[in-house]
This record gives sequence, C-alpha cells and structure tokens, in this order.
Amino acid sequence: MPTVSEIKGARANAGIRWLVPAKVAVFIAMLFPLARLVVLGMTGGLGANPIEFITRSTGLWTLVYLCITLAITPVRRMTGITALARFRRMIGLYAFFFAVLHFTTYIWFDKWFDVAAMLKDIGKRPFITVGFAAFVLLIPLAVTSPKAIARKLGRCWQTLHRAIYLIAALAILHFWWMKAGKHDFELPKIYGSIVIVLLGWRVIAWLRTRATRRRA
Repeated sequence: MPTVSEIKGARANAGIRWLVPAKVAVFIAMLFPLARLVVLGMTGGLGANPIEFITRSTGLWTLVYLCITLAITPVRRMTGITALARFRRMIGLYAFFFAVLHFTTYIWFDKWFDVAAMLKDIGKRPFITVGFAAFVLLIPLAVTSPKAIARKLGRCWQTLHRAIYLIAALAILHFWWMKAGKHDFELPKIYGSIVIVLLGWRVIAWLRTRATRRRA
C-alpha cells in the first residue's frame, strides 16, 4: 500500500506532466498576434497605413497581456487552481515583449530615431509621455523576472512588482488619450473597466486581510 509521501509525490509528478504541455501551448498561443502581423504584412493586409496598424495592434496586445497577468491572482484564489501562478511570469514577459514592439515601431518606423521629432510629438501629444513612462516601469519588472533574481531580492521583489498596478493605470490613460482625438472611447472604456475591477479586487482583498490581522 503506498505511503502518504508516495501519494503526494505521484500527485506532484502528475501536476508537472500536465503543466509542461499547458505552458508550451500557452506560449505558442500567445505568439498568435505577432504571427498575424507577419502574415498580414506578407499579404498586404496591414491597410493603407501599416505603421499605424502595427502600432495600434502591438499596443492593444500589450494591454491585453497586462490584464491577463493581473487576472491570474484573483482567478487562482477564486478557483483554487494554484498552478495558474506558474503562468504569470511568462504572460508578464509577453506583455513586455509586445510593449517593446510597440515602442520600437514608434521610434524606428514612425520617427526614424529623430529625437527632435519625438520631443515635439511629446509636447503635442502627452499620451506618448504616459505610454513611455509605463514602458520604462515595465523594464525593471522584466529584468527581475527570473526566479534567481526574485530569491535574491526577497520582499523587495514583491514591492517592486507591485508597480504593475501603476503600469496598468498608465496604459489605460495612454490608450484613453490616444483615442480622445478620434472620440472613440469604446475599447478604452472596456479595458479601463477590466483594470478597475482587477485593481478593486486587490484593494478589497487587502482590506479583508488587514481586518483579519487586527481581529487576530
């Protein structure tokens, strides 16, 4: 008859066997937006303004992956599926990857590294400044994402990665101001609502934890 430790070991191995193909599948699936852009570029499907199309697409998918990253903790706690936490780092890095594509498209294909033109653009369109701030804040999160660095930083790592909340807020503001010129607020309202709900859940969870500690 198997011992308790053997049963736990078998369950852990089963979880690992399930986790690896799941992570591979998610990794491949999250490359779809990039593959779509490549296919559209090769078939002439990027429209009359390809640069604008790429900039808009990479920016939107950055926001999508940020929202998914923020949603992992609430979903994990509500469902009890602890393995979801294993996907958070990968999805967060995908958000950074698409942010890099978004930023590179702007400074390279749109402005051709013309610093004067970019500074002039910042003065006229402050949403670019907000988007750049969000991108800069993403960099230390991506750099410190490896587990070895997280262990070295300890609690400081958790404090640093709470910047994701500010990044999400700045991303929504960037998106909102960008759409303001066209008076097209449908998508900013949708994603803004999602971010508000996700951040609101965290505030409520923090207040409950604090109240529980006070009673204890």
